[in-house]
Amino acid sequence: MKKVFWLIIGLFVLLIVVSLLFVMLQKNFPIGERVALIRVEGMIVDSKDTIYEIKEYVKDPLIKAIVLRIDSPGGAVAPAQEIYEEIKKAVAKKKVIASMGSIAASGGYYIASPATKIIANPGTLTGSIGVIMEIPNVEGLMSKLGIKTEVVKSGEKKDMASVFRGIKKEERAILQKVLDNVHDQFITAVAEGRKMPYEDVKQIADGRIFTGEQALKVGLVDKLGNIEDAVQVAAELSGIKGEPVLISKKERFSLIDLIRGPKELIDIIPSVKIKYLFTP
Repeated sequence: MKKVFWLIIGLFVLLIVVSLLFVMLQKNFPIGERVALIRVEGMIVDSKDTIYEIKEYVKDPLIKAIVLRIDSPGGAVAPAQEIYEEIKKAVAKKKVIASMGSIAASGGYYIASPATKIIANPGTLTGSIGVIMEIPNVEGLMSKLGIKTEVVKSGEKKDMASVFRGIKKEERAILQKVLDNVHDQFITAVAEGRKMPYEDVKQIADGRIFTGEQALKVGLVDKLGNIEDAVQVAAELSGIKGEPVLISKKERFSLIDLIRGPKELIDIIPSVKIKYLFTP
């Protein structure tokens, strides 16, 4: 009789332990068809982390779709282009839904444009299809401080974007051609990503911003809605039945990132930068 009693107690305890393990595993390793959430927030100055996330989720057979949550005014040109290209590759294999937060302008819109669908809030600030180059000029300050710089260069135009002097007329023309070329790359990317005629995009690519409602009317977004709507659209387009399990990367503490400081601090350092950036 005692053996039966202890057998029942043992089975009861085992059942409790297994139940607890199941709950813990489900919390850390959710069961069901999944939608991955990738966040792009703040200035776009680096593409490495975002590209890594996209590639990992594309390879994961349990991930049926990706939601790209963008809350960014844009940033450096090359990182935005790298993210754009990776999203294009992802779209060829899985549904990618861009969800716009408060702002997804300039480079923020650039990376959204190749997505399967773009969803914005009515009051989202987006668009700003344009390029800006900012060249600090500290010549006046240097003069007041009595500091001069001596330049030895290999060619006449080598220091044409120097922060220690102004820009000459012919130098400005060269820099304008550079900007025009990068601007054309932006227009072409949006036209290809949105499957819009080049000329239609060019007409609204003068740097102007749009609200989400305005962007919908000119074809820059597909639907108005919040992030929950974006997740639902991702689930529907990828054939998920019922409520999808949302997966996102947990932010990890990095001593190197702490030493580097916030990415936005990079802009404090005087230098020449070509940006897909909305600067109100």
